[in-house]
Amino acid sequence: MQTSFTLAQLADPKTKEAEKILRTCVHCGFCTATCPTYVLLGDELDSPRGRIYLIKDMLENDRPADERVARHVDRCLSCLSCTTTCPSGVDYMHLIDHARVRVEKTYERPAGDRWQRWMLAKVLPRPGLFRLALMGAALGRPFAKAMPKRLRTMLKMAPADLPGPSAMDRPGVVKAQGEKRLRVALLQGCAQRVLDPAINEATIRLLTRLGCEVVLVRDAVCCGALTLHMGKEDEAKATARRTIMAWSREMEKNGLDAVVINASGCGTTVKDYAHLFQNDHDPDIAARAEAIAAMALDVTELVDRLGLPEPAAPTGQRVAYHSACSMQHGQKIKTLPQKLLRRAGFVVVEPGESHLCCGSAGTYNILQPEIADRLKERKVANIEKLAPEIIATGNIGCMTQIGSGTAVPVVHTVELLDWASGGPMPSKLHAGREAA
Repeated sequence: MQTSFTLAQLADPKTKEAEKILRTCVHCGFCTATCPTYVLLGDELDSPRGRIYLIKDMLENDRPADERVARHVDRCLSCLSCTTTCPSGVDYMHLIDHARVRVEKTYERPAGDRWQRWMLAKVLPRPGLFRLALMGAALGRPFAKAMPKRLRTMLKMAPADLPGPSAMDRPGVVKAQGEKRLRVALLQGCAQRVLDPAINEATIRLLTRLGCEVVLVRDAVCCGALTLHMGKEDEAKATARRTIMAWSREMEKNGLDAVVINASGCGTTVKDYAHLFQNDHDPDIAARAEAIAAMALDVTELVDRLGLPEPAAPTGQRVAYHSACSMQHGQKIKTLPQKLLRRAGFVVVEPGESHLCCGSAGTYNILQPEIADRLKERKVANIEKLAPEIIATGNIGCMTQIGSGTAVPVVHTVELLDWASGGPMPSKLHAGREAA
């Protein structure tokens, strides 16, 4: 794609990077076939190629975002299916992130939209505040019909039963069982630790059983992904900086062999920390970010390296594996979780259209509920065709989204691996058996 940026514009490192990405695009249109919003809406501007045109025009003319640009950029799920499809290697992830920041800084959103985004950015990354908000949602649910649409959408997404805090979910060290093989830090997460603390519990049990000493580092709570994908880059970097510094101090004081993440959306962001801080005015944080990114592993990557033992009691249950977009497109982990599940004794099946997003995408199912619901229905229909007993995935957002559309229990991949290697049966499977 030809561009016409001025030398003055290219003096800005982010504009220079955007220009390089734009010039990589050859207009081929392969991305349109795998873009969820284009598949649903059929609008060229709701395809990666169409958004690239809008972003190019906005940046080249050095003008603020308008309603049209904001609408189509907002509709992007950042699922990155297009990057997997693109034969030219267009770095769409960083281009759309740059566009979101520009929209956030230059476009005056309607008051209701501004309020909703502000609230999500303040509440979701703070576990204590998020828990209070969900408790409030339970009280407000009977009055949902009288509430504004935005509030109704958020109430709809809130779980009916909120699990209590986990005893494991505190800063500290959990010793390895038997001989210690590795010392690893686990990202505790923000929304996940509130919505489903059993995921961290299963992760800790599994890793310690495999010989890892697991460290839960104080202040290493949120990775910054949620705010980054809303274009709030300064907030995202502040959160990421705090987490990076917490892990760096632990690494310098006691040593770490890896940083482990069990939410694939967070993993994609942590693995990209070097890029996020590449132009930072502080070279120290840039170097630390690069070091942390190099140490980051999805939990399935670490389990594979350690070697999953033969299953303690194979169940042979039929598991539909949903590959989160951030897993297959963001981190390029495409077959490893399925391999581990099969080794653990499960019969693994994969739904059709597995490349298409379920509609969760961080805060997307709250900010774009109509499109998200259509994607969810499509995803659930493809999964239920396989008649699975269990649905497994590696991302809390996907678990929440898909779980709201099906009666089939949805669990995290690590919960099944933990169960198969000697841990307890996931509570959702207990609930399913009791209902049956």
